[in-house]
This record gives sequence, C-alpha cells and structure tokens, in this order.
Amino acid sequence: MQKQISNTPVEKGKIILIMSLFAFTILIMLSGAFFSVFSLVNHISFTVLNAHIHGALFGLMVIYFGIRNYFSVKKLKTEVYKNTSRFSWSNFKKEKTHRLAARSR
Repeated sequence: MQKQISNTPVEKGKIILIMSLFAFTILIMLSGAFFSVFSLVNHISFTVLNAHIHGALFGLMVIYFGIRNYFSVKKLKTEVYKNTSRFSWSNFKKEKTHRLAARSR
C-alpha cells in the first residue's frame, strides 16, 4: 500500500512558522559548531564540579541538542501539515490521570 498524499494547500502561516523553526534549529547547530571550533582554537575550558571540561564538549552538546530539535521539528511538521490539524488549547493540558492509569498496569 502506498501513502496517499493530499494535494490540498497548506496554510501560509503554518509554512512560515515551521520554516522559522527549522531556521532556528539550524542556527543552534551552527552556533554549537562555531563554539566548538572557537574553543579548540583558543583552548577554552570550563570548571564543572572541580573538573576542567574543554569548551568543545559544550559545543558538541549544543550540536547534539540541535540535531534532536531538528528531528522534533520534522515530526511536528508532518503533524501540522495534516488537513485535520487545528489549534486547540486542550492540546497543552497535561492529563495526569492518563499517566497514572498507564503506570498501574
């Protein structure tokens, strides 16, 4: 079976917001790469719990979180571009009873 892709146009506002999220994610990854290179060139290190950690490791962490964010935005894009997706405040409510019921099983 093949997925059927609907040819219905996506709202312009959705496209702009998703593209801005992708741009922000790429900026996060680039800033992590820049900080890693800058730290390697200038021998920058930080003291964390009495241990010296090289600044390039922090840059790598920023790159890692940028990559994770990129995949999250990609997943969000598929959900937002669906015809049935609409904004609702109920999407932001936490359902504590649902989590407790799942844990008791």
